[in-house]
Amino acid sequence: MTLQQLRYLITVAEKGSITEAAKARFISQPSLSEAIREVEREAKITIFNRCRTGVALTAEGMEFLGYARQVVQQMELLESRYVSDRPAKTRFCVSTQHYTFAANAFVELVQRFGQERYEFILNETQTHQIIEDVRNRFCDLGVLYLCERNENVLRRSFEECDLEFHELFRAAPHVFLRREHPLAEREKLTLKDLKPYPRLSFVQGAYASSDFAEELFSDETVDKSIKISDRAAIVNLMIGLDGYTISSGIFPKYLHGDSIVSIPLEEEETMRIGYLLNRDRKLSELSEIYIDALLQYRRNDT
Repeated sequence: MTLQQLRYLITVAEKGSITEAAKARFISQPSLSEAIREVEREAKITIFNRCRTGVALTAEGMEFLGYARQVVQQMELLESRYVSDRPAKTRFCVSTQHYTFAANAFVELVQRFGQERYEFILNETQTHQIIEDVRNRFCDLGVLYLCERNENVLRRSFEECDLEFHELFRAAPHVFLRREHPLAEREKLTLKDLKPYPRLSFVQGAYASSDFAEELFSDETVDKSIKISDRAAIVNLMIGLDGYTISSGIFPKYLHGDSIVSIPLEEEETMRIGYLLNRDRKLSELSEIYIDALLQYRRNDT
């Protein structure tokens, strides 16, 4: 297999379509399809499943593509250093649950990096997708949490994908509410106090369960539930509908002024927030900078 074929495979996976990938790579569709078949024959695996809507990676294809990305990235670095006069284009990717502090740490990483050419990716996504992104080496690391209720299931998933979880810090559960919420003046809250109000949570797709949920106590029965996929939307719904969500309580005030408050939840549970990494992979310099920024936001939580 050739480097060009690996580039073709990566483009097909990103586009989800051989037709669109062929356009992007300025190659005919039959030639691209043959290139894929050649790699599959040589690797003795099926990389893509063909379907009516396009193509989807198989489990073996996901793993193969993770290594393919590494090969292509290393070759690009080599070419930048020894062939091109331009500086190397550095790539860094984080897949994370929907945490404000994770996004802010990412901003700090970009500011501190300061080089001319880079491709940085912040992927706020579902819990299962974070695991897959790290497994397939699409991202350098993933950010999520463990707690007593989800640990057994998630650690089993980590083990199956040959991943390791590294704890960064612990946080007690807090409730996020709008400043004018009827409960906003309370010093502490219970799950019973929250019953009359809409619970806001992030969509987890086919893996919707308390084990993959981003919110603590998601298995508690509620009468009003709203699921969303966007972090900005959850703030709008807190403000507009008196909704609430349960998370770590780490939420810098300067982002939304005093419009959102964080109140301790009087329930026995702890969030252990950390990062996922491939078992055979060491932290890169950029990963270390990002993790340091995460820890700073925890220490400077205001």
